[in-house]
Amino acid sequence: MAGPNLSSLLTPSKTVDFDYPGYEGFSVKLAFLSREELLKIRKKATTTKFDRKTRQPKEEMDEELFLKSYVQGVVKGWKGLKYKFLTDFILVDLEGVEDLGAELEYSDENALVMMKNSNEFDTWVSEMVGDLSNFTNNN
Repeated sequence: MAGPNLSSLLTPSKTVDFDYPGYEGFSVKLAFLSREELLKIRKKATTTKFDRKTRQPKEEMDEELFLKSYVQGVVKGWKGLKYKFLTDFILVDLEGVEDLGAELEYSDENALVMMKNSNEFDTWVSEMVGDLSNFTNNN
């Protein structure tokens, strides 16, 4: 007796909360995207132009658009990112911040700034979303 087709069991993404190591109370909501979803992001950021010299089409990646779309696709939120933690991730001027224990609110823009300017955060996010086992039913 045959069960459902594998294609009917596929899901385009799954979201899980992960504690960021070394920063108590800081957790990030990340989404695992299927290969198909990642290809859609890549396609959205790629344009094809005609190269007059070679008379061939040439693909060009808009890296800014790709990163923006990627961050929107995989970083779905965070909580507990305190201002005092920021100095470990990026170069910031916190002179005007009254309460360093207060949390920086999540926004797509804040997530993009973190991904662009913090190698540590970018690497951690990429490692987490690149490992399917982080998103399987064991969690």
